[in-house]
Amino acid sequence: MTIENKIRILAGTMVLLSFVLGQYVNAAWHWLAVFVGLNLIQSAFTHFCPAEIVLKKLQKA
Repeated sequence: MTIENKIRILAGTMVLLSFVLGQYVNAAWHWLAVFVGLNLIQSAFTHFCPAEIVLKKLQKA
C-alpha cells in the first residue's frame, strides 16, 4: 500500500469520525472535517503534507 493510499484512508477516516462526533457528541467536531479538507487542498498546491511526514517516519521505525 502506498503512502498516498494511507493518507486517503486517514483523511477519509478523520472526516467520517468528525461527522459522527459532530452528530452525537458536539457540533464543534465538524470543524475537524473543515481542517482536514483545508489541509488536503493546501497539500495539493504546496506538496507539503504533515500526515505524509508522520507516516513515512512510522514506516521506517
